Amino acid sequence: MTNALSALLETRGWLLADGATGTNLFNMGLSSGDAPEMWNVDEPEKIRNLYRGAVDAGSDLFLTNTFGGNASRLKLHQAQARVFELNKAGAELGREIADASGRKVVVAGSVGPTGEIMIPMGTLTHELAVEMFHEQAEGLKAGGADVLWVETISAPEEYKAAAEAARLAGMDWCGTMSFDTAGRTMMGVTSSDMAVMVDKLAHKPLAFGANCGVGAADLLRTVLGFAAQGTQRPLIAKGNAGIPKYQDGHIHYDGTPELMAEYAVLARDCGATIIGGCCGTMPVHLRAMREALETRPNGPRPSLDAITEVLGGFSSANDGTGDQSDAPARRNTRRRR
Repeated sequence: MTNALSALLETRGWLLADGATGTNLFNMGLSSGDAPEMWNVDEPEKIRNLYRGAVDAGSDLFLTNTFGGNASRLKLHQAQARVFELNKAGAELGREIADASGRKVVVAGSVGPTGEIMIPMGTLTHELAVEMFHEQAEGLKAGGADVLWVETISAPEEYKAAAEAARLAGMDWCGTMSFDTAGRTMMGVTSSDMAVMVDKLAHKPLAFGANCGVGAADLLRTVLGFAAQGTQRPLIAKGNAGIPKYQDGHIHYDGTPELMAEYAVLARDCGATIIGGCCGTMPVHLRAMREALETRPNGPRPSLDAITEVLGGFSSANDGTGDQSDAPARRNTRRRR
């Protein structure tokens, strides 16, 4: 059976994903250090409002409030026995909002990293990682998620474990990694490394790409790296809304709706099919992104200079592969600040 995401991808040139989960929930009153997943049961109306905000802004898919819903992370809150319950609840609320939207909206079950380091550098084994991801996947599946959405992964071993867990759960999935250290993930993966890895997986994702990281310009350079590998698989771009700053006791992202609209169009022209925002991205940003994608025609694949002219310079001289040592570094005058 063709799932909802595949059906949309077959008929659309681009899809708008959602924005931030944490930023929006903090604005609703979530305290730092609390487990957002608890709100799936304790504050369901706030989670409905989170999902509804993305849908009303024009998102074609949104992620469930289950990023930290694995046993390892929930153990920090003495809730490791509630993995299935909290993931199922998060997906059920999403299913409710999507089904009431009057159009086809994909509920993507968010699966974040375990927070542990895999062997040999750490103690997390492949088998245990698969077990934790599988438990979470079964909860999301029971709650009605259309696909799994593995995100913000740094280690290739953890990405592979999530792929196996999706297979065990009988679910299609998408998967992004976070490139935030000179064009590489924290564990050293480059864009070309990821493209090669994805192609070798037994249970391949419907789409793959990058989320979070340093900023929108860096993320688009990574997307260009994926496209340069010649992949035919849809690419995902979910960049942060600017750079975080500490203001008035909380973290504020300085990316404007206008800047995120420019980012969305550039992401599409870089080769991304599923385009959304990550940290700091609010419904007001998503509306601007949707309008830009709908009204502005496709353009040529942008150069690195074109990206920096609009979004500001990169945080490092190259993308981690060694192919772009002459790329402009981040300038103090970039527009996002």
